[in-house]
Amino acid sequence: MTVRIPVSPEVLRWAVDRAGWSEEIVHGRFPRFEDWLAADPAPTLKQLQSFANAAHVPFGYLMLESPPEETVPIPDFRTRGDEHRDELSTDLRDTIYACQRRQAWYRDFAIAHGFDRVPLVGFAAIGDPVEPVAERIRNVIGFGLERRSAFRSWEAAFRQLIDLIEEAGVLVSVNGIVGADTHRALDPEEFGGFALVDDYAPLIFVNAADTKAAQIFTIVHELAHIAAGESALSDAGVARPDRDAHERWCNQVAAEVLVPRATLKNAYAGEASTSELERLAALYRVSTLVVLRRLFDVDLISWDEYRPRYREELDRVRELARRVKDGPGGGNFYKVQPLRLGRRFARAVVADARSGGTAYGDAYRLLGTTKPETFGKLADELGVA
Repeated sequence: MTVRIPVSPEVLRWAVDRAGWSEEIVHGRFPRFEDWLAADPAPTLKQLQSFANAAHVPFGYLMLESPPEETVPIPDFRTRGDEHRDELSTDLRDTIYACQRRQAWYRDFAIAHGFDRVPLVGFAAIGDPVEPVAERIRNVIGFGLERRSAFRSWEAAFRQLIDLIEEAGVLVSVNGIVGADTHRALDPEEFGGFALVDDYAPLIFVNAADTKAAQIFTIVHELAHIAAGESALSDAGVARPDRDAHERWCNQVAAEVLVPRATLKNAYAGEASTSELERLAALYRVSTLVVLRRLFDVDLISWDEYRPRYREELDRVRELARRVKDGPGGGNFYKVQPLRLGRRFARAVVADARSGGTAYGDAYRLLGTTKPETFGKLADELGVA
């Protein structure tokens, strides 16, 4: 006997809207959707499970009489024009939830192993003088100009910056998709990154779908939120005007960490040409987009000059990125997955599983795998004996 489950039409339509599906998409995937709305006939259990999986909606939500109230999981400082945004895509929401689960696990792990509170968390407050805050961040993570000069490029400096932030006790995840699902790409226009504050397990997520040139600014921007002791969801890129006091302060701190005001005025040759931006980017080991933003911050170029120049430089950077992407080579799961999860987190999960602190089934779920072989190869990549 076929089991059919009537579902509230309002809930079905809410699930479609939540997934961002057009009428064409929903009827292409589920041709009997209109029948389900009228319960003529209602969907079968298997059909409803398939619908929930495709729409990335918890199955239990479909049993409700009316759509659930889904609040934004963390403070949202993104803006669209002059207004705060009030919606999150399913992909972004699921990414935040996944990071919160990893953070909760790591917090328990850190406390159980007697770790100290992370000193970068909450040492400052929004509105504090920018330069002392930036200097303390630079000193704690060891990202001064002298150390940066050892790196051959700003891309190499960014990779090292991730490691330095994690060594300071902050979990860092850099990913452009939801988990390991290559069919669920994150939208770089929706957000640049977010911070989840916690005394023992602060976490920074950077949207890797954004340009690598923008990611170096985003990671330090989110670190400023951690320093201010607040969780936050932030806009993408560094081109938008700062209408929110929290975002404005964090942008100022990030810019000062990466390109100190005291040195830039003397270093700048006086014209924001491509060659000059590249020279300054090599000097500070940051992207040309960060240099351009900093020139505006310290009043070396005007807003009217900055906006079109930024768009021009962003197009150039994106074109360079496309050429690299279209070249030979490809992603290696065992090298990419630790970056997606955060190396500090992934190493802790592997070590705890092997010592008996975490069940292997739980460890597999935390690491996004189901196979012992994959777990072993990840452990080898992470250097965990």
